[in-house]
Amino acid sequence: MGTPVRPTNMRASWFFVGLDLGQVHDPTAIAVLERAELTGEWDAAVFAFRKEVRLRLRYLERVALGTPYPAVVERVREVTRSSELAGRCQIIADGTGVGRPVIDLLRSANLGCGLLPVIITNGDTETAAEGYHRVPKRDLIIGLQVLLQCDSLQIARRLAHGPTLAKEMADMRVKATPSGREQYGAWREGQHDDLVLAASLACWGARKVYPKPPRGENAYWRRTESQPDIWKALL
Repeated sequence: MGTPVRPTNMRASWFFVGLDLGQVHDPTAIAVLERAELTGEWDAAVFAFRKEVRLRLRYLERVALGTPYPAVVERVREVTRSSELAGRCQIIADGTGVGRPVIDLLRSANLGCGLLPVIITNGDTETAAEGYHRVPKRDLIIGLQVLLQCDSLQIARRLAHGPTLAKEMADMRVKATPSGREQYGAWREGQHDDLVLAASLACWGARKVYPKPPRGENAYWRRTESQPDIWKALL
């Protein structure tokens, strides 16, 4: 028997919603990252197709400047309750400047998904306490840059704010503080980094939940009762 034809409908996706909460002069940004497990090569030794993992930036949105936080939370709820994301997404929200009240609004909004609150720091080490992750901004930005440089992150074509995201990435600069610490940001007046941070948070969340590629039995597509027609064609 030859190598079976790779089926196209074997797929599992999980979505990570990065949320950079804006303040007076900065807009709120929402980024949706898909982590998709697709059908890879056929492995005759185990009689199964391998899983291939792809990260895809599917959606970017800037909420209008000045939008009240309750309205922002409702917009996030619309995204997480959408037909494609409902029941299979995780929110990674930046609560650095807004504090606990907005995070509490998100927690009580019946979003239908998990919530990872993040406080972005200028430190060197990631820590967690009292339900918050304290993550160095450097780690977020570099993590996004590495994924792009290694072609590990795909950006959907015709993404509305794709060119703006690329410009924000190009405008990111590093400054050293008097104490010798590195600070990342858009340093020229009038520039923003909200899309970069939203996308970076989504990518950080994907790596946090899935720190390693599928291994062992989980690295293969196995026959299940929900896929009888696919496997009948292969056997």
